[in-house]
Amino acid sequence: MEVPRRPQPSSFTLPLPKPASSARSPLGAVEKVARKDSMKEKLQETRDGAAEGDQFEDEAFGTEEESVVFEEASELEHTNAPTVLSSQGGFSEESSVSEERLAEEEKEAKKKSEEEEAAAKERAAQRQQLAIEELVQSERNYLRLLQVSTVTIRTNLQKLQPPPANLDSMFLYIEDVIDVSSRLLSLLDQKLVQPGDPLFLETLCDSFLSLSSDLEAAYREYLANYNNVTVVENSYKQKEALWNEIVRVIKTSAPEVNATSLSFFLVMPVQRIARYPLLLQTIQKHTDRSHPAYDLLEQTAHTSIALNCRINEYKRFREVADKYKKTEALTIKDKINRLNTHSIAKKTARLSQHIKHETGIAPKLVDGEFDALEGFFYVLEHGILELLENVETYLHHLQGFLACKTEEFDFDMDGEKAPICYKEITTALRQWILPSFEKRMRTLIHKPLCALRDLLVGPRNLIRKRLDKLLDYEVICDKSSLSYDEQAVANTYRTINTLLLNELPQFNGLALQMIWSMLGTFSCLHKDLASDMEQLFQSFAQQLPHSSISPSAFWGWAESAVLEGARRLETLCRSVEDTLNAPVVQPLSPSSQRRLKQLTDKHGSGKIYQVTGTVVGSRDLDLNLAKGELVAIISEADSRGDKRRWLVDAGGRRGYAPSSKLLRYHQPTEDPPPSPHLTVPEGVTGIRRHSYTPEARPLTVMSQPCFQVIAAYDFAARGNHEVSVRAGEPVRVLEPHDKRGNPEWSLVEARGGQRGYVPSNYLTIMPVGPGPPGSFRPYC
Repeated sequence: MEVPRRPQPSSFTLPLPKPASSARSPLGAVEKVARKDSMKEKLQETRDGAAEGDQFEDEAFGTEEESVVFEEASELEHTNAPTVLSSQGGFSEESSVSEERLAEEEKEAKKKSEEEEAAAKERAAQRQQLAIEELVQSERNYLRLLQVSTVTIRTNLQKLQPPPANLDSMFLYIEDVIDVSSRLLSLLDQKLVQPGDPLFLETLCDSFLSLSSDLEAAYREYLANYNNVTVVENSYKQKEALWNEIVRVIKTSAPEVNATSLSFFLVMPVQRIARYPLLLQTIQKHTDRSHPAYDLLEQTAHTSIALNCRINEYKRFREVADKYKKTEALTIKDKINRLNTHSIAKKTARLSQHIKHETGIAPKLVDGEFDALEGFFYVLEHGILELLENVETYLHHLQGFLACKTEEFDFDMDGEKAPICYKEITTALRQWILPSFEKRMRTLIHKPLCALRDLLVGPRNLIRKRLDKLLDYEVICDKSSLSYDEQAVANTYRTINTLLLNELPQFNGLALQMIWSMLGTFSCLHKDLASDMEQLFQSFAQQLPHSSISPSAFWGWAESAVLEGARRLETLCRSVEDTLNAPVVQPLSPSSQRRLKQLTDKHGSGKIYQVTGTVVGSRDLDLNLAKGELVAIISEADSRGDKRRWLVDAGGRRGYAPSSKLLRYHQPTEDPPPSPHLTVPEGVTGIRRHSYTPEARPLTVMSQPCFQVIAAYDFAARGNHEVSVRAGEPVRVLEPHDKRGNPEWSLVEARGGQRGYVPSNYLTIMPVGPGPPGSFRPYC
């Protein structure tokens, strides 16, 4: 509904009295204008307020108010000049009072804001101090609990019988964490500044920044090894009796802490390193930017965050390395069980990519830095394995030398100084000097080399796995968008490559340093050995026969003696080899006996040879002979004069056979004679020569009737240790066995004084007629 408006009067006149003076002052005119303006403002306010009421009341109220206003205006118009001046003074007083009141209110507001700001600063300072105290006090409690777990609990667990397996691996690297935490607290205590002091914050930041590298080195190794801690603890939990004993030890060692497992203490470093950024950021939040240590505090907080990021990255690298560096001993069945569609497709793609590289279809990603590191690693690996093989061979030969104890044998050389000195020197060498040298060699060289060889497995497996991942990465590197699995493959390759680029130079450097150190140790060990041997020999130098001659003459004599000893040793080795290669008489089959009789009757016993190995004919007229077969020699050369092929008779078949596979056959007698070692009655003595010394020793001989030992068959010597005899030739038996005590060979003396061994079954005893008691007839 539209509100009806009040009708405006068409015109109205207000009778105003004329002023006493026609001339109006300028001040009065100004006051009049000001009053009119104030009246108009009041009238307008009245109109605005009247619009809110009822329309009828509004009209009535407006009409009445207007009349009142106009009346006041008319009254003001009729006032004289002095009234205007008094009204002006009242307004000025009111304005000055309002200004004073506004100033007081402004002062009160400013004072109130300053008080609130001061209270806020005080609260921030209190919170800052509480945060600092929390950091310091929590660090002290943290260090105390770590020391309890490392010293008290660990010591008590080691006293268990038997102690838990792999206990030391659970506390690995925790000593480094304790050390860096105690150093941080000691730096704070050295400054003699309390947490409430403004300088304490600067001291705290300086201490943390100075130890940031040590904190990272200690915590990253501990966190990388923490998975092993959980694995070992889970293995303890599987054994109920052992776990109950461990819990009892923990509660007894730390009763003030409600702990029921080792992980309660060992997880603290994992939580502590992540709490440093939170504590430092809390301190920074309640620190004013105008504080002199604010910038240093901000740097410390950023450093703690970066430190945690690097530790997490290192832990991730270690997890990848631990996953791929281990060697799995898989059987064929296990490998077959691992085959699936994904693995077959992956290996097929790798093989295809490798073929593309070899044929030049696809380019190969080349990393010069990694290739240089890889080549140097393989050179080090070859050198380490070669050095280890040489050291093991050296120790094996040293053990063989120590096992041959020649000084324990009696050479019937009593009374001579040289053998006595030799015996004492070799005894000292074998019992003290060389065993000590061998022990040091194994401890200082062999064991470190074995450990270094085992350490090569991890980098070698990582290098091979990097090659496989590189082939996978080359397949997907050109794609614009990667799937989740492909992104995981790319991240794995980058991780392995970064890990090798960072760790392989350090490993190569340490391995090379260890090799040089072990070579220097090897040289020092031999210097010590030479010094000990020189000291030993000097104590016997005056007792040796050549100690008085000049050094040049001594070395000339030593060289000739060594050469002569080498010649004798070579002769002895050749004779021993001939002895060892002597044929062993084996029983013959009936067919072989018939062939032997046939060949002996036809060609004689001196022409019979035995085949030492299977002979397969490769030329015309060559025979095929089995091992152990008997043949007779017709000619010791073929038709062209080649002495390597002999013409033989195989019992009807004739042909050629290699001479290297033929050996003379010694025919045993049907009833071998008894040992020619004769026993004689007591009281009959004679003279007998020993095989090693010319001293005369008593020998018992037989009384009448007298017997003589003669050769029953012809025997041709095959070496210097044997002697040739003919059938019927008398011999003197010196020993009825060889040096090994084998009775099949006898040491005899033939005509002309020649001594040597002949087969015992080639000898027989023949009576030679009566003789006086005590007489000895060596030959017929």
